[in-house]
Amino acid sequence: MAMAALTASSSAITLINKPFLPNRSSFFSSNSHSRLLQFSVSASASVHLRYPSTAIRAVALESNSKDSSISSQDLNETPSIDEIEETQVFACPVCYQPLMRKGPSGINLQAIYRSGFKCGQCNKTYSSKDEYLDLTVTADLDDYNEVKPITTELFRSPLVSFLYERGWRQNFKRSGFPGPDEEFKMAEEYFKEAEGGVLVDVSCGSGLFSRKFAQSGKYSGVIALDYSENMLRQCNEFIKNDNTFDSSTNIALVRADVSRLPFPSGSVDAVHAGAALHCWPSPTNAIAEICRVLRSGGVFVGTTFLRYSPSTPWIIRPFQSRILQNYNYLMQDEIKDVCTSCGLTDYADYVQDSFIMFTARKP
Repeated sequence: MAMAALTASSSAITLINKPFLPNRSSFFSSNSHSRLLQFSVSASASVHLRYPSTAIRAVALESNSKDSSISSQDLNETPSIDEIEETQVFACPVCYQPLMRKGPSGINLQAIYRSGFKCGQCNKTYSSKDEYLDLTVTADLDDYNEVKPITTELFRSPLVSFLYERGWRQNFKRSGFPGPDEEFKMAEEYFKEAEGGVLVDVSCGSGLFSRKFAQSGKYSGVIALDYSENMLRQCNEFIKNDNTFDSSTNIALVRADVSRLPFPSGSVDAVHAGAALHCWPSPTNAIAEICRVLRSGGVFVGTTFLRYSPSTPWIIRPFQSRILQNYNYLMQDEIKDVCTSCGLTDYADYVQDSFIMFTARKP
């Protein structure tokens, strides 16, 4: 999720920069025979698994009640216990403890929608709202709406969310972006070692790349993550209207803050951030979080706009930087510096005009 390089003319931004802050009440939804999954990271899994992220141990607590609707009271009950092994990556965004889950297992829209989640340490509950799972710190607050900087609030707008894949993203080619299909192919090359694992597409916007990763069938789960409620609704709409997706497709929609990712440390195999870094309020905090959730050997791939291209005349560079000061447009060396300072290694990048694709891995 991102916007193209800005010019001195910004009247269009003024028109559409109206944050959409819905006020929703909390609820849980489920209509299946449910299981309560209490997760804890196990230092040694009882089965051999290729990826450390899949070595998270799950204890299934089978509900004795015929009523499988999920509530806070249900999550506090103590049913009979059967032990199973299952992949699970969701954690409390407050304390990062793995969440207890009641509902169908799996990382797909139907299973997530029919599940309820609770942090055993904070006693805070989380559930699917509309079409996504809200794992922000402010989830379920009735009287408080957190307003983010313009670089974040712009994309919470229903209008921008609607237009993102209907003309907005296509304009990126003017700045050197190869186009979504080519960018996806390039990212896939970097993610080869992560195939079979869990991939998180942070700042996914309307899910342009999340859907491509899920359709590839190369990952055990794809998590489309964004802070914008309306972007996630657009992603769900695209999925519903695409016949190649069904209820079992391994994709989940999650609302979360990139600087407070709701995953246990070392639980994710790959992280993608397409045209996103310049919109983050703090790129260093975001990349540090990405490094935290990646497993050892996990891969991070991102694209963004450079502050200016190598061909930009030096005489206008100061003026261009001033115009773009609300966004964190970095230069090639600065991106490398941030990645390495946050603990990532094996940095590499590709630059074309103002477009840069970069990758690094967790040692």
